[in-house]
Amino acid sequence: MQQRVSLLCAIGALPNLGDGVSTSASAFGDDLSLALELADLCDAVTLPAFENRLFEVEYKSDRSEVTEADREAERQLSERLLAARPDHGLFGEEHGVTGNELSPWQWIVDPIDGTSGFTRGIPIWATLIALHHADDGLCVSVVSAPALGRRWWATKGGGAWADGRQCAVSGVDNIDDAQVNVTLNDGWRELGHAEALIDLTMTARRSRGVGDFWQHCLVAEGAMDIAIDAVGVQPYDLAAVRLLVEEAGGSFTNHLGEPSHAGPTAISSNGVLHSRVLERL
Repeated sequence: MQQRVSLLCAIGALPNLGDGVSTSASAFGDDLSLALELADLCDAVTLPAFENRLFEVEYKSDRSEVTEADREAERQLSERLLAARPDHGLFGEEHGVTGNELSPWQWIVDPIDGTSGFTRGIPIWATLIALHHADDGLCVSVVSAPALGRRWWATKGGGAWADGRQCAVSGVDNIDDAQVNVTLNDGWRELGHAEALIDLTMTARRSRGVGDFWQHCLVAEGAMDIAIDAVGVQPYDLAAVRLLVEEAGGSFTNHLGEPSHAGPTAISSNGVLHSRVLERL
């Protein structure tokens, strides 16, 4: 049990960095540089596979898709990461726990978030990389979406950035004026909130359904005001985007209002509207 304390804390929520990368949180500068390097490495695996359709689709026990591109990207990332940080731990979607489980430093990785879209030729997918410290919480995140030509990153206390521009959430203060993204699935019906979410989409100024990582990145950029994820999301789906949203000035919680990237629910907003969204559930 003791061996898993740092890991469970990480996933359960209990220096030339290039133009536009904030160095105000200098303590995390080297880790951000490494995370950006890892994102480049994954892009070199995933983008050619996506563009040339060089993969076979398999299905996990939960019926979610996985490809050799998912596995190879995580394998290469893990190899490079643990060579650079041999005292750190890693929790990835495809290969589980590797490295040092006792370390206070734990990386949380999804090599391809949005594999379902990836397999169908939809460019809304990304590599998600986050670093969590047992005492300091989430410290670094990178979201790389090469098929969209987009990349986001954040450091604790250093702000959130999109392609070299600093992100800030919107100032919209009325749901009637809000851009809302809702990803409905059976889980929301089982929780008894499906009708409330449908009503929210009808009340808002506009409703969209881009899903996965992108909805939360859009909240961080101020392009979307509220994003409600599908029920069943996991820490590797949420850790990187949580830090982005929070560093951009927004709120990120589960449906109970608890700040968390543990899943199985996730709601991000500009902060102003957060309590009103929760009240509607």
